[in-house]
Amino acid sequence: MRVLFAASLAVLVAACQPSAPAAPTAEEIAKTSAELTTWFDAEYEEDLLTSPIGLTFQGRKERYGELDQFNEAELDRKLEWMRASAAELKDKFDPAKLDEEARTSYDLWLAQLDYMEKGAKFRRTPYVFVKDGPHVFLPNFVISFHTVADKSDMEAYVSRLNALGLALDQVIESAKLAAAEGNHAPRFAYDQSLQEAKNVIAGAPFGSGADSPLWADAKSEIATLQKDAKITAEEARALLDGAEKALKESVKPAYERIIAWLEADRVNTAELAQGAGTLMKDGEAFYNTSLELQTTTPLTAAEIHEIGLKEVARIHGEMEKIKAQVGFKGTLQEFFTFMRTDKQFQLPNNDEGRAQYIKMSEDYLTALEAKLPEYFGILPKADLVVRRVESFREEPGGAQHYFPPTPDGSRPGVFYAHLSDMTSMPTFSLEAIAYHEGVPGHHMQIAIAQELKGIPKFRTQYGSTAFQEGWGLYSEALSKDMGFYKDPYSDFGRLGAEIWRAIRLVVDTGIHSRGWSEEQAVKYFLENGPTPEGAVRSEIRRYIVWPGQATAYKIGMLKILELRAMAQQELGDKFSYAGFHDTVLGGGALPLPVLEARVKRWVAKVKAD
Repeated sequence: MRVLFAASLAVLVAACQPSAPAAPTAEEIAKTSAELTTWFDAEYEEDLLTSPIGLTFQGRKERYGELDQFNEAELDRKLEWMRASAAELKDKFDPAKLDEEARTSYDLWLAQLDYMEKGAKFRRTPYVFVKDGPHVFLPNFVISFHTVADKSDMEAYVSRLNALGLALDQVIESAKLAAAEGNHAPRFAYDQSLQEAKNVIAGAPFGSGADSPLWADAKSEIATLQKDAKITAEEARALLDGAEKALKESVKPAYERIIAWLEADRVNTAELAQGAGTLMKDGEAFYNTSLELQTTTPLTAAEIHEIGLKEVARIHGEMEKIKAQVGFKGTLQEFFTFMRTDKQFQLPNNDEGRAQYIKMSEDYLTALEAKLPEYFGILPKADLVVRRVESFREEPGGAQHYFPPTPDGSRPGVFYAHLSDMTSMPTFSLEAIAYHEGVPGHHMQIAIAQELKGIPKFRTQYGSTAFQEGWGLYSEALSKDMGFYKDPYSDFGRLGAEIWRAIRLVVDTGIHSRGWSEEQAVKYFLENGPTPEGAVRSEIRRYIVWPGQATAYKIGMLKILELRAMAQQELGDKFSYAGFHDTVLGGGALPLPVLEARVKRWVAKVKAD
């Protein structure tokens, strides 16, 4: 009787429960997904319009004579805006009614807020005046990204020169707030920033000597407008006078204030460079957060350190094979010394050698571009150029880097090389660097992301260090699969670039979580890789002032290789490089967990088809 009663009660309870909502139809999913994309584009546009620099990077000319705000009030405003936007997203859209691409956008928007919240806890911890800091970025931005096609563009250029004063004062205030909490960059960073600041205001019209970079660029832009009959001689004179006045009355005083503050605060800096765990307030917590934000994984410092040690050992084995192939008699460390010092790997340390370096880079890239259709379905439309770094920010042994094109391709992507010291730029490493910075590396990935259609615009502009730098390093290995590195020394250079990123895992965690000194890190680097000492010392100092960033490269590469191996195993004959690469690049630069879910969905779809 009790069993019958219980059964009857269960039926009654079930009957009283509301029925489960019906699964959304395909039409409903398509409609909601389209509405979400429209909503995202409106939100992104609202956000973008608050950033004059962001607009210019995208080739747009709204707010063309302005610069961004660089103060904590702006950080607060942006965080509150993002919180409100995320709340509205959750309120308006049901994730169950989104297709896979829209769900990726939904998750990514919320992930951005999560990253911002975590970073906001340490806003006064990162160092301000370091290599390529705002004092270098802002003049480079005006020179390299503010295009001048008519008189109004040049007037906006002059307006931005005037705006530099306020922007740099805000940067100084940020540095003072960090310093007040005990966060001072190591002394070498102050010395480097002092020299960089002095370089910007060296020469005419600030003093005697050759034209300063900003003055030379302003004069060149105005002369071109006059030559093209877009302005009269009188208008040219007025524009020159305006630019000179802005440089003398806004730019120069701002840099003098930077120099004065750096010189005054220098006494509070540590002469011996140390890691975040030692020099920073809440340094250990900041470093752990930096690792999470940079790698987009939960990997700990100890885990990353161990991965680095294992990868260094594995790559050493591959290097031993090439050492034997070229017939070198001696230890691997002796081979490293040979590669660093032998004259056959060095171009002349003059303008002829610098021109040769750029020409070799262009030739490598042209050859690889011809094979891209065999491995990719989606190809970039924007052009790529190779340039030497501007003199005011060039550093001996500095790492090559990339600046993206405008989304419409009107400005090309730029592969920049530091060429002031050609002894730090060996030819055996050039091929891998060209593929990393150009194609199939950063230019391929970033240009494609900006040119994507059918997804919210914010995803075409979103950047994840682990994805972007992981892809750059993956591209070096992929180029080997594509048939390049025919010279064994260049192939050794590829391994040298890979072990460079593996060593980073060891030394970055060593410096910031294990108390390694600068010299201890340099020693480990030189003993385990062929990178020239000048470049090694530059690299180590970069890791010291930018905790965690250097770990993203290898962690990202390993994840992409892991996903490719999984796809090859699961799909067998159905696997295609083009399908895999289009899946990886076709969604923009995603956090690694989001990328993994995307690739797994692609594998399942190919299997089903």
